[in-house]
Amino acid sequence: MLQALLAEGVDTVFAYPGGSIIKVYDALYDHQTDLRQILVRHEQGAAHAAQGYARVSGRTGVAIVTSGPGATNTITGISDAMLDSTPIVVIAGQVSTDALGTDAFQEIDLVGVTQPITKWSYQIRRAEDIAWAVARAFYIAGTGRPGPVVLDFTKTAQVAKIDFKPAKIDYVRSYIPAPDPIEEQINDAVRLIDSARKPLVLVGHGVELGHAEKELAEFIEKGDLPAARTLLGLAALPTEHPLNMGMLGMHGNLAPNVKTNECDVLIAVGMRFDDRVTGTLNTYAKQAKIIHLDIDKSEFGKNVKPDITVLGDCRQTLRLITERMAKASHTEWIESFKPLDKEEYDKVIKEAVHPESGPIRMGEVVTAVSDAAPHNAVLVNDVGLNQMFSSRYFKYRSPRSIVTSGGLGTMGFCMPAAIGASFGAPERMILAFFGDGGFQMNIQELGTIMQTQAPVKMILMNNTYLGNVRQWQQMMFNSRYSCTHMMNPDYSKVASAYGIPYILVTEREQLKDAVEQMIAAKGPFLLEVAVEKEENVMPMIKPGNSVDEMIFSI
Repeated sequence: MLQALLAEGVDTVFAYPGGSIIKVYDALYDHQTDLRQILVRHEQGAAHAAQGYARVSGRTGVAIVTSGPGATNTITGISDAMLDSTPIVVIAGQVSTDALGTDAFQEIDLVGVTQPITKWSYQIRRAEDIAWAVARAFYIAGTGRPGPVVLDFTKTAQVAKIDFKPAKIDYVRSYIPAPDPIEEQINDAVRLIDSARKPLVLVGHGVELGHAEKELAEFIEKGDLPAARTLLGLAALPTEHPLNMGMLGMHGNLAPNVKTNECDVLIAVGMRFDDRVTGTLNTYAKQAKIIHLDIDKSEFGKNVKPDITVLGDCRQTLRLITERMAKASHTEWIESFKPLDKEEYDKVIKEAVHPESGPIRMGEVVTAVSDAAPHNAVLVNDVGLNQMFSSRYFKYRSPRSIVTSGGLGTMGFCMPAAIGASFGAPERMILAFFGDGGFQMNIQELGTIMQTQAPVKMILMNNTYLGNVRQWQQMMFNSRYSCTHMMNPDYSKVASAYGIPYILVTEREQLKDAVEQMIAAKGPFLLEVAVEKEENVMPMIKPGNSVDEMIFSI
């Protein structure tokens, strides 16, 4: 098994041992120089750490766990990886083949459990199949639309002896990871783009997964095409790019959401028209002709019916479209975004980022950290208000600069994912933003940070609430704050117990110096900031409303 992993170029595994996988861990003892072993504190943490590693490195992350509860504890991370198209391989121990189906100690039908949430799930029963299964797992996980693969590794296969022969897999029958572009689709897309007077490009995670950031920039620059990004696509286009119109969706920017329902041609690149982006489908972009570029044909028409589909790797299809399309100018259309930008700035952003008085705001914390950080810093965030504020106000200057849980919305994602990111991109600063709820979800991974000294800069924006749910309770349930107010521990003592440097900021005047100390620190750091308790993230599309019906206050 370990020789097969090394043959795939694996250099890091996120690990938690147990009885049904102990043979593998005994072998790992002899591989401490060529396989970095990161002992997490919970198997969910192993899966999320593998995700963080994969998202910043562009490689496949690996988690190794035991059977039964060890395996089932990874389910959340596997599900998260499936919805966000993240390539990970989870290797789980399993009872011996003669005990399968007997309800043996810590036996679970892992293949049955994980088939709906993986690209492939396979039980290895014979040692002869190990090299083949690992090679196939990495091929499936990392090609086409990436995703998670599970290998259920029986004790029988673990203890058998064979001569190792590495396997190479570059073909699986009926699996076409990157379909060849179709000339007719490319030409149809070019004709429609050339005829557009009010085009709008929607940039999704697929651009980053396809390493197509350069192709995207060339495409929008030649066509003078304004572009907006989904949550997972935020780093595919730099924040300061003149054609970047902002973030789409429920808590996105006003201008691109409004203009979605004014454009005449909508060009979706590597995105899936998630409900958080579209609002109600009944009124979504009904006036527009829609072009959808994606590597996965199952996304075509799943939520929004396109007029033209372009199947293939967007790095290739964008290049072909750009070569054939006419150079264009859409100055008047692009200028029409600016009054909406100003309206959002005056009504929301100014107060969120530059408040003159009152408690510290989340937006100003994110801005202070982003401005002080290196240009290639990576934003990792949890789920909730901290996610929306940090995603909105962080400045993206380099590709693969955001690691977030989009499709599943997993609280507790941030800390282990940030640990994984720190090993996947050791040359980059990892900035991990939390709320107090998400921080405590996987707080045990502070032990992993302590043991590895992973240089994660943790920014805990503490409002003593489960803030996102509280906002919805305020908006739709008459401020009946049921089970959303939190009593929190003394985080200074928590940090001290794990040997992690810590600063608490309670006054605005302290923020700048505290951020500078955190940025200058060599290893891990915890910066806690006491923020406005009932701050809301605005603007917002209320559930069931149209994408252009954004509200500015509750």
